[in-house]
Amino acid sequence: MRRYLIYAPDRFARRDAKTAHGVIAYSSDQVVAIVDPACAGKRVCDVLPLPACRAPIVGSLREGLAYKPTTLLLGTAPVGGALPDAWRGDICAAIEAGLEIASGLHQFLADDPQFAKLAREYGVRLWDVRATPPPRIFDGSVYAVPAPTLLCIGNDCAVGKMTVALELCRAAARRSVYAAFVPTGQTGILIAGWGTAIDRVIADFVPGAVEALVLEAAKTQPALIVVEGQGAINHPAYAPVSLALLYGSAPDALLLVCDPLRTAMHSFDTPTLTYRESIRLNEALCAAVKPACVVGVALNTRGLCDADAQAQIAEAHRQTGLPADDVVRYGPDALYEAIASSLQRLPRLAPPVTSA
Repeated sequence: MRRYLIYAPDRFARRDAKTAHGVIAYSSDQVVAIVDPACAGKRVCDVLPLPACRAPIVGSLREGLAYKPTTLLLGTAPVGGALPDAWRGDICAAIEAGLEIASGLHQFLADDPQFAKLAREYGVRLWDVRATPPPRIFDGSVYAVPAPTLLCIGNDCAVGKMTVALELCRAAARRSVYAAFVPTGQTGILIAGWGTAIDRVIADFVPGAVEALVLEAAKTQPALIVVEGQGAINHPAYAPVSLALLYGSAPDALLLVCDPLRTAMHSFDTPTLTYRESIRLNEALCAAVKPACVVGVALNTRGLCDADAQAQIAEAHRQTGLPADDVVRYGPDALYEAIASSLQRLPRLAPPVTSA
């Protein structure tokens, strides 16, 4: 069990600290404190809708060390995944204090001569969670996995695909159904303790990397496999990763996860797809290889009042005819019950029959 000191200076309350937020909400490891001068003196539950976490927020790394952490987790995701120069001093100090450093950045700490030298000197681990396994070409082994696979897709990045996947696994567990969560991003890996950040994999090998994750999950003999989605199929920067997940995981069903108020991709002017457009496009892409249908819609209504949230959920259901809900605001049980009967293993697309 790790004791996390989460490092998120001046950004803990912001959306780009989603790694910190996800670990606090779902990891079985303990979060002992947060480093963020902007929120110092408060507790996590004072800043985020996570009432169960009362960990203190402190103004400096030195104050955080008083809570006896074992690991410093870099809890924000700067654009491009580069390490801010302002963090270097605190990371060095944490290594010198004997802390493991966990990082989901694209810039690997183990490749930094200063950090690597200090880590060797103080005998600590630099855990770059985006480090990838050896390249693997997709070979179709995933088609033989016995458990049905559900893939979460989205209308943009950072809309809650990982959260929805984890919540549905919890709902299944409450019904004595073992659902295996498949982590495909850095936060999911930190929560589950395994996985591959597929946005670091060379393009030709991404479907194979996703296939390998599903095969690994299948070894635990689950009744259901739930794959954490990435990006959106029309995202101008990240669509290739989304497509690789559609093919590499060979899903039997899709769950559409959306921010209902987002009209354009974050940081881009590309319009988000409507519910119907997203369903039609994702299903059409699956149909060419292994058909899978969208079976429900999960909305992220954070920031809306209850009446507006209910109105958005009702509108999603009206437009799609599918079960719709917000699994964080209202819990995952109703949505899970509504889609459970649709989670069945389906065959891949059969080759055409030719006459002799």
